[in-house]
Amino acid sequence: MSKTIYTNGLIYTLDSNQPVVESVVVENGRIIDLGSHHEMNLQWGRAGSEIVDLGGKMVTPGLIDSHLHLSGLAFNFLDLDLTGIKSKAEMLNKIKQKAATVAPGKWLIGMGWDENLFTEGSIPTIEELDYVAPHCPIYLKRVCYHAFLVNSKALEMSHYHPSNEVPKGGSVVLDPQTKKPTGMLLESASKIVTKHIPEKTYEELKNGLGLAMKFAIKKGLTSVHTNDPAYLGGLEQTYKMYNELINHEHNGLRCNLLIDYPFQSELKEKGMFAGFGNEKLQIGAIKIFADGAFGRRTALLSDPYSDEPSKYGEAMQTQDILFTIVKEAREQFFPIAVHTIGDKALENVLDILDQFPKVNYRDRIIHTSLVREDLIQRLADPNIVADIQPRFVVGDYPWVIERIGKKRESYLYAWKSLLSNGVICAGGSDAPVEPVDPLLGIHAAVTRKTPGKLETWNEDQNISMHEAVKLFTIGGAYATNEEAIKGTISRGKLADMTVFSKDLYSLENPDELLKTNIEMTIIDGEIQGI
Repeated sequence: MSKTIYTNGLIYTLDSNQPVVESVVVENGRIIDLGSHHEMNLQWGRAGSEIVDLGGKMVTPGLIDSHLHLSGLAFNFLDLDLTGIKSKAEMLNKIKQKAATVAPGKWLIGMGWDENLFTEGSIPTIEELDYVAPHCPIYLKRVCYHAFLVNSKALEMSHYHPSNEVPKGGSVVLDPQTKKPTGMLLESASKIVTKHIPEKTYEELKNGLGLAMKFAIKKGLTSVHTNDPAYLGGLEQTYKMYNELINHEHNGLRCNLLIDYPFQSELKEKGMFAGFGNEKLQIGAIKIFADGAFGRRTALLSDPYSDEPSKYGEAMQTQDILFTIVKEAREQFFPIAVHTIGDKALENVLDILDQFPKVNYRDRIIHTSLVREDLIQRLADPNIVADIQPRFVVGDYPWVIERIGKKRESYLYAWKSLLSNGVICAGGSDAPVEPVDPLLGIHAAVTRKTPGKLETWNEDQNISMHEAVKLFTIGGAYATNEEAIKGTISRGKLADMTVFSKDLYSLENPDELLKTNIEMTIIDGEIQGI
């Protein structure tokens, strides 16, 4: 294969040996040399080498999203997308418009609503949902995937009755006066409905997944760590779908698959292990939920919620069950990746991890939202990665302060404290909970504010632009123990790079990030079609 010289760029390698270069030489998907334009042209610019002029643009190692759900993005392409809705009236109107296209008895599925964005109105009631869509069952996932809205038709088709047993860890919210369902289902109570929703066909899911992958590449991502088997029909179908898209149809995006713990035995049966696959598609960690989320007060706290002192949140697993799950993972030499929002949930997870030997891959604490000083010290372990989502600041403030109280705010999304104490951190979006765009994540990490707003939340925890870029490059590589092949632009590493329209390190105002574009996404040394 001929060599490609990417030249005339402002290339930040994040490699201390050569921090900034002008040219990178690529062959067979690897970086074989880098340096000045003159040196690389003299050494490699002979006939047969392809020259790509970067036009002085900024280049970084390929951006990595350490935690998202490509399946969720896929459904955004296939179902009703309620992301960013600003009022109850707007939400009901979108549902009504979509319902007009749905045949009687067919399900209307949607996702992405967030009542905290509403400037008018509250969460729609079941009566209002019935009014805009009387003929079809509705199932609408909140942006956090921990709360769900349904209408009466959905409950009817799910054979719901007040005497029915609600799945453990969930609840059907009832009107305090009438004792009838409000239309809100929390956590695992969603299973009352989901088991009655017809599954999408394999081709529908695969088509949506392919669109999601292309969308991620368009946003500058070269690798993602994604959690999907529970939404794409199980382990076998999920892996088959990714394998076809990536290894056979060459969709480009590198994917590390987090596998939900109920599929552990199936992994063993299929001979799959951590790292199974290749540099484009790999099996990653075992995904576990330790608690819920702040929005519905299900994140597990060591002290009660400030706005409802009778509540501490909910553990998704007892300590005995969590121990057993981790034990089974360790018996197969798997690392774990645990959804951990509250400080008590984090303490519980670390207590379990202390009882097991390390494996060849790092364990991951996903979200690491609320910490304590003692927990930060325990997280500073070379075998643990804190998977953080900077954009949560935009989604959660200011209402989250009411939940946890002002005294605990300094330990909420405490990225500066984590990094300063030597905690390995990786940056992600948790898309579709937050936008998949890594520039928005970097903006949130640097400013801790909502775009277009002046108020900054706990600015002592702001991090530098350089630290933020490292979250989405070097950090993402460490999360999957791939720092030897990605995360920096270095000789011998994968030729994955992201090209920006502006130099992020020279911005006078971080808000200029919001007007920065992705010029090129380069994977395996090839410019991806965006």
